[in-house]
Amino acid sequence: MKKLTINAGGSLIDLSSPCVMGILNATPDSFYAGSRMQTERDIAERANAIVAEGARIIDVGAFSTRPGAAPVSEQEEIQRLRTALAVVRREQPEALLSVDTFRPDVARMAVEEYGVGMVNDVSEGHSAGVFGGTEGPEASVGVPDMFRMVARLRVPYVLTSVRGTLEEMLRDFAREVQQLHALGQNDIILDPGFGFGKTLEQNYAIVRSLEKLRVMDLPLLVGLSRKSMIWKRLQTTAAEALNGTTVLNTIALLKGASILRVHDVRQAVEAVRLCCCLDENESSNQ
Repeated sequence: MKKLTINAGGSLIDLSSPCVMGILNATPDSFYAGSRMQTERDIAERANAIVAEGARIIDVGAFSTRPGAAPVSEQEEIQRLRTALAVVRREQPEALLSVDTFRPDVARMAVEEYGVGMVNDVSEGHSAGVFGGTEGPEASVGVPDMFRMVARLRVPYVLTSVRGTLEEMLRDFAREVQQLHALGQNDIILDPGFGFGKTLEQNYAIVRSLEKLRVMDLPLLVGLSRKSMIWKRLQTTAAEALNGTTVLNTIALLKGASILRVHDVRQAVEAVRLCCCLDENESSNQ
């Protein structure tokens, strides 16, 4: 495998050693109540905690993708993000920020107005297939608008799969990465999209075979934090899913994850440190 790096804001970030992305939701209705931050004070405290606990990236979102969430207009999403990003920039001016959005113009605003260094798109470039429509990636004609936007903005792009099986995922990723490269977009991070377009069984099948995504020689982002695939299997709740999250995050790290996207930063950072110790021991014994 080649060395995994991305260029974010003019800085080369080496992802061959995994890092943590902390979630900051500027929403009233995200699926995990503990992640909802609406007041400026809440946002400031959350941003500072994410950095203090060791995360490398702050992922700011203003549109809840949980099943049954109320729709949010583009203007409302922009308004929420402007409030949140202004506070985060004030509190953590040097932090690497990611914007969690599927809308090209929202991504443009975040990058151009607040210097956001990464776009995290959960829709695989085609929002209809994730948010109530019937179209999937193959139904759209031509190159998705989001692909063109991130290539224009020249920021790393998280490409999230909405497919249910690894075979479908690899097929679509191959085509989409080729489209992105043709536009001049070189900094691409793959996310298998746990919880998006997948049954409970399919989610775990992808965890079992996660290392197969490394065949594309691109960094992997894994977002398992407190998702229903954990608490439904354990017959608990999202509030009780921290231990299960840590278990699956550790498995993901051992299978090649480069970035863990999480609500609970300290615990994820500890998992990364311990897994890195295993790599160090293995290297020292060779």
